[in-house]
Order: sequence, then structure tokens, then C-alpha cells
Amino acid sequence: MSHDRDDLHDPHAPGLPAPRGPLSAGVLALLRGEGPPPAPESAGTADPYGDDLQLALYCCYELHYRGFAGVDPAMEWDPGLLAVRRAMEHRFLEALRRDVPVHRDVRSAVKDLLTEPAEGTGVTWFLRDEGELRHLREYAAMRSVYHLKEADPHAWVLPRLWGRAKAAMVSVEFDEFGGGRADRVHAKLFADLMRDLGLDDSYGRYLDPSPAPALAVVNLMSLLGLHRALRGALVGHFAAVEITSSPGSRRLAEAMRRTGAGPAAEFFYDEHVEADAVHEQVVRHEVIGGLLEEEPYLEDDVVFGIDATVFLEDRLADHVMAGWRGNGTAMRSPLAETAAVVA
Repeated sequence: MSHDRDDLHDPHAPGLPAPRGPLSAGVLALLRGEGPPPAPESAGTADPYGDDLQLALYCCYELHYRGFAGVDPAMEWDPGLLAVRRAMEHRFLEALRRDVPVHRDVRSAVKDLLTEPAEGTGVTWFLRDEGELRHLREYAAMRSVYHLKEADPHAWVLPRLWGRAKAAMVSVEFDEFGGGRADRVHAKLFADLMRDLGLDDSYGRYLDPSPAPALAVVNLMSLLGLHRALRGALVGHFAAVEITSSPGSRRLAEAMRRTGAGPAAEFFYDEHVEADAVHEQVVRHEVIGGLLEEEPYLEDDVVFGIDATVFLEDRLADHVMAGWRGNGTAMRSPLAETAAVVA
């Protein structure tokens, strides 16, 4: 296969990141055309939540999104890469099934998602009450590995649903993709937010400094979206995101206003407060309800998707707060200062 192709030089594709260990080094060498894929057995000894495995898995999944500059698009289906990806997925899923506390049924899982303390101690409470612009910039940079592809992995489940679940899922995704307006696509709104905060809004720009817990949150979404067998868990993941989004977005909107982050920064979270309050009802009653009406045997998978999402979000929150309360940064390397923040 010829590598003299225009799509190897796609100006919108990000560059390859730096490796974080032998597993990611092997995957990246393969993508550069400099070596064979890592042996699948090497995934069996890697930390399932660690930088090396999570970056390697992220790079495998990114081939299904925009790919990387200079990497042949055909690598998306390279048999050797798929073999090591499968081993990494098994390692990650095995750890989650072992470590995630799961509810007994969907009703109790959703009830807990809907229950929030009057005052909390997590990231969004911190940002609302005492966070500085530097904290908001770090949070946005870290979250960009998700928000610049927001809704994309959830769309993979659409061909695997039917009836009420499919119709409702499409209605929510239509909103996420801007309701037919390019300027209202949520990923575009987040890019606008990043510019208000003086960040580079290029897709994939902050992959290198983003820590493993941030990558794990995105990898779970990609993993569940790419496997038909995990469609119930993907619906659970979607439910967890939509149900918890509105109150957290309200706190983040308040943080943006308090710090003078800028109008686009405020608008992104204001938009999610309103939209996701509606989405929460649709997801609970129509997406989950419709799925389990057709396939009641998927209830345990929906519960796992909800609880695994909460588990990984809590791990990320713990990491972020430990960094901010400790050495001052939650990133692998501090963000460069900028004077470009919009007042």
C-alpha cells in the first residue's frame, strides 16, 4: 500500500504523543512505521489505570476518530494492532469489573445519580467557590480530550438500538451535534470556551499533558461504543453523563462568571445546564426504558456502564484535587501561561 497520500498530512489530525512506557512506545513505533506491534501478552502486566496502558489504548482508539498526522488511515484495522488493543481492553475491563461497586438494579443506580449533597467537596464545587483562572484552564485542557469529540462515541450505539431507545438517543444526539447548526455543535462550543481561556483549541493539543485518569474516562466511552456486546453499558455510560451534567455545569458556569473567564466559557456550561436537564428525562424514560423493554437481559450491563463511569470520574476528581491541593497542578506538566484570556 502506498504511503504517498494526502490524508497522511491532514492538517486537522493531531501529531503523535510522546510514549509513557514500553506498551505505548511499541504502539507509537508501529504507527510511525518503525517497528512491530507490542506482544499482546505485554498488556497483561501493565497497570490497567496507568499512563502506559491508557495512552496506548487512547492512541488505538484515536484511529477511529480523526487519526494522527502522518499515520496511514489503514492502521485503523491493522491485525497486529487490533490484537494488542484487545489485550489492553481485556486488562482494563477486567480491572473495572473487579473494582467497580455495582448497584443491584438500574432503578437504584439512577436514584443515586439523581441524589446530590447540598454542599460537596469535588472539583466543580472547588472551581465554583475558590478556583482561579489557572485551575479553570487546567480543567478545560484536561477535559478537551473528551469535549472536542463530545457525542461522537455515543453515536456508535445508534445502529445497535431500535424503537424507543433509538429514537430517543437520536433526539439527544441531535442536540449534542448542534441541532443542525455547525456553530452550536457542543464540541465547537467547547473550542470557543478554550479560546476564552487562552488555550489552544486544536484537536488533541493537550493529550501529552493530560494524566492517565483523564484518558481512562475517554477510553471507557470509546471501548463501550466500539463493541456491540457492550451496548447496554454504553447506554448506562450515556445516562450517567447526561443525568449528572446539569448540576455540575451550573457550578462551572458560576465559576466562569466569578473569574471573568469570558462569554463563550460561560455559554458552554449555561447551554449544558438547560439542555442536559431535558436530556436527563429523555435518557431515563426513553433510552434506558426503551432498551430494557426490548432487551431486559441488558439491565446488568446498563448498571455496569453507570457505575464504571462514576468510578472513573471519581478517580479523576481525586487526582485533580490532590494535584491542586498538593503541588499546584493536576497535569503531567504545567500549562504555559498566556495573556490571551478574554476579560
